[in-house]
Amino acid sequence: MTDSKRLSVVIITQNEEEKIEQAILSCRPFADDIVVVDGGSTDGTVLIAERLGCSVYHNPWPGYAKQRIFGADQAPSNWIFVIDSDEEVSEELQKSLLAWKKEPENEVKAYTVYRIGDFLGRWMPKGEHLVRLYKKDEVRMKDVLVHEGPDVDPSAVPCLSGTLWHHGYRSIQDHVQRFNKYTDLEARKDYDRGKAFSLLRLLLRPPAKLIYTLFVRRMITKGIAGFSVAFFWMYYEFLKEIKLYELHARDKKREKPVYAIESEKHPV
Repeated sequence: MTDSKRLSVVIITQNEEEKIEQAILSCRPFADDIVVVDGGSTDGTVLIAERLGCSVYHNPWPGYAKQRIFGADQAPSNWIFVIDSDEEVSEELQKSLLAWKKEPENEVKAYTVYRIGDFLGRWMPKGEHLVRLYKKDEVRMKDVLVHEGPDVDPSAVPCLSGTLWHHGYRSIQDHVQRFNKYTDLEARKDYDRGKAFSLLRLLLRPPAKLIYTLFVRRMITKGIAGFSVAFFWMYYEFLKEIKLYELHARDKKREKPVYAIESEKHPV
């Protein structure tokens, strides 16, 4: 396949021994090389990646975006396919990527894939289009605290056929912990950008997210799993805004109050 495009898969990991093998194996049919960047795993993640022939780099965890940028910088190919360690490329998406590699280069610099996640043993009814294939000499990863990705509008680039399966659900406890971590990052990102807290957002966005998730994303069709997802996203919106309020409140607390000191009056 000497006349085809070369493609590097980049995976960032940390303690993912239960998921990483499935992700790597699903990329083998189309990847010219697989780069795994480990942020400090204490389990068997690195050993599995090395056993499966990946190029493994150790980089102390700097944050999601910076870790992905580091991985792309190590990749020998110009085209980068991003996959998380708990994701799996479907057979149809594998075929799409193989067919794409044989096509001549054109002006397109990025592609989206369609990702569907699971929850409580059920596949969700509606997924999302994410930019996962990009040309690193023309597109860079957005260096943000959370929800990082190639800096391209997903609606402005083609979508590859097939599905990226996201095996993201582990347990309710894990889900709560991850939502807590992500909302910390979301609030900090908004705060650093100078975004003000809004009582209106706090009151309206959580119920709006609940209604949207239940009826527009059709989670209502998935029983307990669907209702759980909808309420989690409502909780996410509430946490994100109340944590932004907390960050601003801390600033006000640090400001020392100024007291007017009245001069003591003496009788003449």
